[in-house]
Amino acid sequence: GPSVLQLFQTTTFHNTVYVATEGMGFLDDIPLGTLDSHTWNIRFLKPWVRPALPRSDWDTIRDMIKIYLSKFHHLIQEGAVLKQVPFPFVAQCTAGCELFPNNTGKPFVYVAYNGDDFLTYDMDNGTWLLLQDTELAKYVRERLENYTAFTELIQVLFNNTCIDDMEMILRAAKEDLERKVRPVAVVFARQTPDPSRLLLVCRITGFYPSAVHVSWLRDGHEVPPDPTLGSTPLLPNADLTYHLRRVVAMAPGDGHSYVCRVRHSSLGGR
Repeated sequence: GPSVLQLFQTTTFHNTVYVATEGMGFLDDIPLGTLDSHTWNIRFLKPWVRPALPRSDWDTIRDMIKIYLSKFHHLIQEGAVLKQVPFPFVAQCTAGCELFPNNTGKPFVYVAYNGDDFLTYDMDNGTWLLLQDTELAKYVRERLENYTAFTELIQVLFNNTCIDDMEMILRAAKEDLERKVRPVAVVFARQTPDPSRLLLVCRITGFYPSAVHVSWLRDGHEVPPDPTLGSTPLLPNADLTYHLRRVVAMAPGDGHSYVCRVRHSSLGGR
């Protein structure tokens, strides 16, 4: 599948004066760096990230991010005051590019307002598209359509620069991207208020990459998952591995055989 290089930005507009922005960059699920909330400088999180690109490239990216954030803050503040938007509120942006195995790239920009989809930018047509039918969204889109300097900056940052630099970053990230960590499985029983019902829990943790298939087998046959029993989705650990939990119900002494089956790339064909 494609590799994804993206920047997550969260900007809290506390009032007409005080604005706070946090940002983090990722290659797929690997954190590359964070933005210093005061200086907007990049703080690298992996030793191979800075050497992946020439220093002049990082200087250019840093400068473009600073200009982008400055313009973003000004634009949203101006609209909030004019449209009498109640403070505080949060604007979020995820932007970056996908690089496909055939070396074609696809940039993307999405903006959210208080956690709801707000606007997206269509790079091919150079237009902003509404993701919610509100007066505020229409006003911001109109301002953005007329603010060509900001739109051009987004084109350069997330279309040209992102796609051009991604191949070099991918080469530097090869070892981290190809890392394989075997899952650890723990199976235990949990009692329920109903004495005729027992829950079997299979907890899988510490694995990387995230793609995994976990299922319960009853007498060799897969048991369809029951979302009401307390299974969890895929969740990250602090050490950049993952964990999840699968639960199946049984009657004590029902005479069936239960096995938790785990399939993961680190286990070969097993």
